[in-house]
Formats: sequence, C-alpha cells, structure tokens
Amino acid sequence: MSEICEKCGLPKDICVCEDIAREKQTITIKQVERRFGKIITLVEGVDPKSVDLKELTKQLKQKLACGGTYKNRAIELQGRHSAKVRDELIKLGFGQDSIEVR
Repeated sequence: MSEICEKCGLPKDICVCEDIAREKQTITIKQVERRFGKIITLVEGVDPKSVDLKELTKQLKQKLACGGTYKNRAIELQGRHSAKVRDELIKLGFGQDSIEVR
C-alpha cells in the first residue's frame, strides 16, 4: 500500500498538493551585490511549508551549474542567473504570472 497525503487524502504518488501550492505563490527574483563585488541571485517568496526548498535549491544549482544555498527563507545562487532561474521555475511548475524579476 502506498502512503496517503495528510492534506488532500490522495496517495502520495498522485498527490497534487505541491503542484497547487507552486501555482499560488508570489516569487521575487533579484540580483544582490555582496562583499568584494560578488553578485548573487536571490529567490524569495517560496513557502517552505508547501515546497521542499532543499530539493528546489538542489535542482536549481544542478540546472544552472552554480553554487548556492538555502537560508533565511530564501534561495541564494552564485552569479547572475535571474532570467534562467525564472525559466527553470516555470519548467518546475510555478506560475508564470506569479514570478517577478527585479
């Protein structure tokens, strides 16, 4: 028997809770200059309760071939990747209208 999702009551393999949560979030992507002139791409607004942020960070780092981390409820990626991050988030199921690039 497969496990059952606590939120929707469906089996885990066909659960839609995370897909629905991804479409409803408002995400902000911006570039920030850190010490010594280093640029990072900051992804904010992803709800850690409905989306696994560690897994999302891992996927973005692999797709963009860069370093990064998750801390303070935001994903930090090394380098200038705002346009690429937006495209990857759309491919991962986030709503196109809910992503704002600054």
